[in-house]
Amino acid sequence: MEYIRLGNTGLKVSRICLGCMTYGTSTERWPWALNEEQSRPFIKKALELGINFFDTADVYSNGLSEEVTGRALKDFTGRQHVVIATKVHGPMGPGPNDKGLSRKHIMDSIDASLKRLGTDYIDLYQIHRWDYETPIEETLEALHDIVKMGKTRYIGASSMFAWQFAQALYTSDLHGWTRFVSMQPQYNLVYREEEREMLPLCKDQNIAVIPWSPLARGLLTGKRTKGGGETERARTDAFGKSIYTRDDDFNISNLVNELAQEKGVPNAQIALAWLLSKSIITAPIIGASKPGHLEDAAGALSVKLSEDEIKKLEDLYGPHPVLGHS
Repeated sequence: MEYIRLGNTGLKVSRICLGCMTYGTSTERWPWALNEEQSRPFIKKALELGINFFDTADVYSNGLSEEVTGRALKDFTGRQHVVIATKVHGPMGPGPNDKGLSRKHIMDSIDASLKRLGTDYIDLYQIHRWDYETPIEETLEALHDIVKMGKTRYIGASSMFAWQFAQALYTSDLHGWTRFVSMQPQYNLVYREEEREMLPLCKDQNIAVIPWSPLARGLLTGKRTKGGGETERARTDAFGKSIYTRDDDFNISNLVNELAQEKGVPNAQIALAWLLSKSIITAPIIGASKPGHLEDAAGALSVKLSEDEIKKLEDLYGPHPVLGHS
């Protein structure tokens, strides 16, 4: 495993981050999620491969993902050996204050996440989306306060417009509050809109980039077709079906498959190797629900693409509307 600094911090994380949305329990929203017994071997295997970076969120399986992840990490390793990231924003109850980025919801949510994860602190606490109803000053001051309380070590953000992220960074600097150190955007071979503004902003500000959906919900592994796919997630993931549907998306997937066959490696390694070839990328967040998924992801670190291969993969791309946030 390779390790890299998280943006401008001194924190070292593995070049592969294990996304734990898959772990918790099957729900109406996540019918493909694994239960705790099924999940634990993947977390253990990740640790054996040298992965020290684990990302979850309070909304995944209604909090059970945090519980499963926390118990497994406690059983399999020492707290000081891992970097735990989680998120706040989505609804965690029926009340009007059970969602968003108000001071109240952040303060309530950090304590609930700490309890579910079974830890005294979170390494990276991220806002899951932008809150249009809460002043950014309120959100940032609350996040600054929980850092000073020792409840989280660093703060990060996820999908939003670049102007919003720039506003947040500027506001933090203006008030002397803790700054976001990471951005978690949607970024992969078939969705590259973040190259326009967000990634240049992150490069300029030395912000860590930890992309979600690096394999485009399985499309880049060859497991998806226009009619659905081979896996339970491919068949039931309504969000994935809504964002990766264009002919050029599937043309790129076919090209990944061709290049993978030429090199004798899994499709996932080609897609991840492309991401890892970008100097701005810190660690793609990968999901693992089948034997071999983690080994494939770790193996991508050894796959090197030539400039011609990268150009060939990128040439088929066409502009997309903004997807995954609004």
